[in-house]
Amino acid sequence: MHTYGIDIWGEDNFIIENGLAKLNYASKPALVDIVRDIREQDFKGPLLLRFPHLTRLQIEKLYTLYNNAINEYDYKGKFNAVFPLKVNQLPNFLLPLIKSGEEFGYGLEAGSKAELFLAMTYNKIGAPITINGFKDKEMIHLAFIAKKMGHNITVIIEGLNELKMILEVEKETSLPTPNVGIRVRLFNSGGGAWAKSGGIDSKFGLSSTEILEAYELLKSNNLLHYLTMIHFHIGSAMTNIKPLKKALKESGHIYAELKNMGATNLKAINIGGGLAVEYSQYHRTTQYHLQEFANDVIFTLKNIAKQKGVEEPNIFTESGRFISANSTVLVTPVLELFSAEYELSNLRLKKDNPPLIEELNELYKDMNGKTALEYMHDSMDHLESLLKLFDLGYIDLQDRSNAEILAQLIIKKAISLLEIADYEELKRIDNKIQEKYLLNFSIFQSLPDFWGINQEFPIMPITHLDKKPTRSASLWDITCDSDGEIEFNAKKPLYLHDVNLEKEEYYLAFFNVGAYQDTLGMRHNLFSHPTEVNVVFENNELKLEKIIESQKIIDILEDIDYDTKEIKKILKSSLDKSTYVILKKYLNENSYLKTSWSH
Repeated sequence: MHTYGIDIWGEDNFIIENGLAKLNYASKPALVDIVRDIREQDFKGPLLLRFPHLTRLQIEKLYTLYNNAINEYDYKGKFNAVFPLKVNQLPNFLLPLIKSGEEFGYGLEAGSKAELFLAMTYNKIGAPITINGFKDKEMIHLAFIAKKMGHNITVIIEGLNELKMILEVEKETSLPTPNVGIRVRLFNSGGGAWAKSGGIDSKFGLSSTEILEAYELLKSNNLLHYLTMIHFHIGSAMTNIKPLKKALKESGHIYAELKNMGATNLKAINIGGGLAVEYSQYHRTTQYHLQEFANDVIFTLKNIAKQKGVEEPNIFTESGRFISANSTVLVTPVLELFSAEYELSNLRLKKDNPPLIEELNELYKDMNGKTALEYMHDSMDHLESLLKLFDLGYIDLQDRSNAEILAQLIIKKAISLLEIADYEELKRIDNKIQEKYLLNFSIFQSLPDFWGINQEFPIMPITHLDKKPTRSASLWDITCDSDGEIEFNAKKPLYLHDVNLEKEEYYLAFFNVGAYQDTLGMRHNLFSHPTEVNVVFENNELKLEKIIESQKIIDILEDIDYDTKEIKKILKSSLDKSTYVILKKYLNENSYLKTSWSH
């Protein structure tokens, strides 16, 4: 059984049983059964399966980690958390998250006016709201209104001008003043793709001099009692804990210094996000245990508070990727295998074939487990020689076709005869003979981080998992862009199954896509979001809720500001009535491709 690294990234949320990928919850439903249930309701194209119970499990895990550490070290501060809305603002994800977090006092973090409106509308009164990012006076005014609504809101200033705007709104209105936080620009930075979130050259935060100026400005305006939090963020999905320890020491001393200067209501340190998500299916990238992460936060801040003689701060975190990533799975059908023509039935041997073709045919017939590697190498040499002979005009197109088919057949047979341990040798095969799997989705829409920053995502078929995968696979999406491909990587090889798509369905699933992918996705070729559905359980019985179908073509055109009435009018004027009826039907369907078994 090939596990596709599920023991590395699956966190026991997904398992393999009887050759099927299953959800390890309640009745342990197979993903393929969920997909087929949705297909039977006539939803076409790729699917996003959301599992709200996994979001709840992550929230529980986060609070458990920190409360364990608080109890172990007899820490006097409290733990709080907020979900950064930038990670995933979509209602099918967000509304169940808010409901799951209510008993924990789990709050929201907003980084724009639109996100702040969401937080003001849906966040439970009493649960924290923090506001990060650059702000204008209008956004700060909104925070005052949120405070009047009863929200526990903290405006984290990114510069002195924002603090001055808070002072202006405070004087100009009779609204209650929200809490104020200061984002500090630490000398220490994180690591990985998001390291520039921290460090002395970071886009965000106040320098030491600006922190002192902010303190004086609050004090001189008799508003120092509103300063309740300092905030830092040194990176997302940190694989190493060392940068965090350095940042904690630096921020802890800033907190203590401000307390001792007279900021008596300063009670919290917001350490931003950073908890890692395991995206690799080949080896573990995270170099710490999650409990170790929480323990280091508590232990470090406790020691600094004791050293400086101040109370131990409450702790806030914003680990949105940790909360959301594993809750969503993208499932897409395979439409076509592009080397399907390399089958024995397509072989057109002549009565008299070139000698190298005859040799290839003998290699294919005579190959066994002992000779597989040798014959495979010989076939590659023969193929190269035959292609040169074709370029020189010594063999014809039929000979070339036979050479390509026989070489492919020999490689496939070799893989089936060899053990998995021999795959290292097979990885050296030239990329030109990798199998191309055409998938009914857009990488730009559904996996933008793969296209943009080479982010890995665990990939596996959801069936056939009791069979040995023998095809070294490259994945193509259906966009007309050469970047819409996940190429075969010999260092991180993806092997899939040899299937007959005319006789059976074959689906691939992409895991850990719940963070950022939904809202970063772009409409390349005007493909919209996949059809999405929440998979929930009541009394351990599976239910499909809130199915949101992929957008209709006509609606996509309207969204990008076309006059759809004009489009329909022009098309209608050029067609007879019966043809226009067909065209109108197509306008009201999504852009993804259809197959005989997908609808």
